[in-house]
Amino acid sequence: MAQVTVMIDGKAYRMACEEGQESHLTDLADRFDRYVGHLKSQFGEIGDLRITVMAGIMIMDELSEMTRKLGLLETEVAALKSNRDGALENQQHNEHRVVLALGELASRLDGLTAKLNGRTSAPVN
Repeated sequence: MAQVTVMIDGKAYRMACEEGQESHLTDLADRFDRYVGHLKSQFGEIGDLRITVMAGIMIMDELSEMTRKLGLLETEVAALKSNRDGALENQQHNEHRVVLALGELASRLDGLTAKLNGRTSAPVN
């Protein structure tokens, strides 16, 4: 395990993390420190524990909102995939109908060609 010292509200905290995660942990601590600093600037010295709890609740509120938005996006993606699948099915059905229509048209043209060739092949009186 790696060891990292992070600063929150001017105090050093030594923390353990997995190897390679040091900079991530430092970034998280820096972000948390910004919340604490913001709250301290608004409310002044109201106690470390209270500031920490308030910062945690603010972060949980943001997480809750992000989770809600993610759920909406996942629903939207599922609907888009469903619409895409339906559109592909319709496209395949329409392509099949076009192929059938072209086949029928080709048969009719062959028939007309045969009739016309039959007329021109016959002796003219």
